[in-house]
Amino acid sequence: MKDNIYTALKYIREKTDFVPRVGMTLGSGLGNFADKVNKVCEIPFDEIPEFPVSTVPGHEGKFVLGYIGTVPAMCMKGRVHYYEGYDMDQVVMPARIMHSLGAQIMLLTNAAGGIKDDYYPGALALITDHVSLFVKNPLIGPNDADEGVRFQDMSCPYDLELRRCVQKAAEEEGIELKEGVYAQLTGPSFETPAEIRFLRTCGVDLVGMSTVVETIVARHMGMRVVGISLVSNLASGLSHNALSHEEVQVAGKQAEEKFSRLVYTAIQKF
Repeated sequence: MKDNIYTALKYIREKTDFVPRVGMTLGSGLGNFADKVNKVCEIPFDEIPEFPVSTVPGHEGKFVLGYIGTVPAMCMKGRVHYYEGYDMDQVVMPARIMHSLGAQIMLLTNAAGGIKDDYYPGALALITDHVSLFVKNPLIGPNDADEGVRFQDMSCPYDLELRRCVQKAAEEEGIELKEGVYAQLTGPSFETPAEIRFLRTCGVDLVGMSTVVETIVARHMGMRVVGISLVSNLASGLSHNALSHEEVQVAGKQAEEKFSRLVYTAIQKF
């Protein structure tokens, strides 16, 4: 995998010498956020050697490099997921590349099922912690001591100062911001009502199919991480609606404007 990352980095550096400070994954509800970037360069995933390509509807699949306000940033428009059949090393490869290009901060966004009683479709929630018990740990295998320690501390995976920046941005923009603990499951099937009851008992408020493994790798490399979830639906058993990817896409579209405002304002404070 190290050779694959080197090959991908070499290709990107042939296209641009831009150095991002912030790396971002644009989940559902932020697909058009890349339009706010003062672009320096765009690189489609399918042009990058050895790079995984998203197969999920609504995930375009390209890196957008440029300035968000005054902040140099690199946006991943369309992430890849473990359930698409990729190895875990491939799933976290984009995070490794963003770090290798210079990113010090990782902003992760996603669409999630809401478990907490005061959540509703379209709500935004700051991730305060996560549960990683249900997916393969991306650090399994030989450890690269140049990237991080063998046994990574995860006592505070989501940076307190960055979380305060997001909270302050929400106050300034007049956006209600919930908080919660996120759990990543493998997908692609949605959870059963029994699984949601189990997760609630475990203290989980948000459930999705991404983000945790990216957080673990980013922290291992020394990056500061912050995460925001769009509550795209109430989790299984908490409403009368059957769950579908289309519902996630609709919720993302409806929350797009406020989600974009929150993220743009917060990044200026990082």
